[in-house]
Amino acid sequence: MRIAIAQTTTGIDPAESAVQIAARIEEAAAGGALMLFTPEMSGVLDRDRGRARGTIVAEVDDIVLAAAREAAARAGLWVHLGSLALRADGGDGRLVNRGFVIDAAGAIRARYDKLHLFDVDLPDGTQWRESAAYAPGARAVVAETPPGRLGLSICYDLRFPDLYRALSDAGATVLSIPAAFTVPTGKAHWHVLMRARAIEAGVFVVAAAQTGRHADGRDTYGHSLVVDPWGEVLLDMGGAAGLGFCNLPLDRLGEVRGRIPALAHRRPIPAVEIAE
Repeated sequence: MRIAIAQTTTGIDPAESAVQIAARIEEAAAGGALMLFTPEMSGVLDRDRGRARGTIVAEVDDIVLAAAREAAARAGLWVHLGSLALRADGGDGRLVNRGFVIDAAGAIRARYDKLHLFDVDLPDGTQWRESAAYAPGARAVVAETPPGRLGLSICYDLRFPDLYRALSDAGATVLSIPAAFTVPTGKAHWHVLMRARAIEAGVFVVAAAQTGRHADGRDTYGHSLVVDPWGEVLLDMGGAAGLGFCNLPLDRLGEVRGRIPALAHRRPIPAVEIAE
């Protein structure tokens, strides 16, 4: 099963991103892939929230989503559009960080809104408040795709193994974890967490990542990965933007789960006793 990963340096212009995504879809199909995976924030990556709100629109009006759907239909290729920043219907005015599974006819098969939002106060006084701009999702999602039943997640979700337990309990055999990791956290945690998610669930992990210096001034880590159920890294794209290909050895799934049948041994966790 041949898949492709687009590792991008997304900027602040959605029109430019739409052209690039369409081109990557065509290249992926020409390279023999059956499905393409793109990173978190594939349309606009802009930490200036005031400026970003001038380019972020509702799903129905998003030109990157429209371009991806049209290109997927032309190429006959499935696409996991890692995520887009979108205006939500109703709600409290916050945006959503939403990923899409698009089939080879250009139809949307699944949507997933990022569940876990990154809010932190750092020792140097820096504050990140993702929840100030984005509303969290309300459900976990799996979708049937050519590589298998795909469990959807986005970036910071990576740090919450209960989500991946729920996805694998629902039959996921591939986990998609599109991201825009910072360089320091990427160097410290990216590879070990991705390998852990693959090993503990006995699944393939596909993690398409943003990379390099972006138009808004931030730097992202790159290193888009494909990891097999044993934790072996099948593809590491390093720090350069581009398109990567990987052949998933799907028979590896049964082999690894047979050697370590942890999924079959899962039990409901009882209440925790606090000993005094």
